[in-house]
Amino acid sequence: MIRFDGVSKRYPGGHIGLEQVSFHLSRGEIAFLTGHSGAGKSTLMKLIMLLERSSAGQIWVGGHNLRTLRNSRIPYLRRNIGVVFQDHQLLFDRTVFDNVALPLLIAGYSPGDCAGRVRAALDMVGLLSKEKLFPVALSGGEQQRVGLARAVVNRPALILADEPTGNLDPQLSTEIMKLFESFNQVGVTVLIASHDLALVARMRHRILTLDHGRLVADQEVR
Repeated sequence: MIRFDGVSKRYPGGHIGLEQVSFHLSRGEIAFLTGHSGAGKSTLMKLIMLLERSSAGQIWVGGHNLRTLRNSRIPYLRRNIGVVFQDHQLLFDRTVFDNVALPLLIAGYSPGDCAGRVRAALDMVGLLSKEKLFPVALSGGEQQRVGLARAVVNRPALILADEPTGNLDPQLSTEIMKLFESFNQVGVTVLIASHDLALVARMRHRILTLDHGRLVADQEVR
């Protein structure tokens, strides 16, 4: 599903985001991406979504070579990627239902076609009864679950999560991670960036570790 082959990212001024990173994440696999602040986790995620392009090396996502992918094809690539952020990025002037429906409306679905998918996604994260509420009425953990429902409503083949539990307490963090596992169990590929090493260790999945832009460890945890 994801393959990096000697990937580097250098920014103007000489800053190195990634340096010669290579790994392969198979379809249906789940893995954690760890490392210190500034290690390159967010840079790696941005390259997968083509928010930025690599300076060197090759990246394949879902069989697409991102180095040769035309800009006009980027929206189609992103439709198969669900993204979860640390700060939720919810629209607070819209209901829970409308927040989750947004990716479908952007993709061209009619409001009528959206309803079933939105309610199925909310049911998966345990928030179906709160579809008419506004995000301000929800707890931090519930807001993050809305973000997760929004990420999976388009039934993506790949979920990327960038520090999804950074603002949550340990119990809520574990609950969110269990939701990621449940999506992985139905075949979705999942890559989660996290600095919470204790939580990552408890989940017992593959761990990719970055240090100053370099991949320094690729550990299978069983």
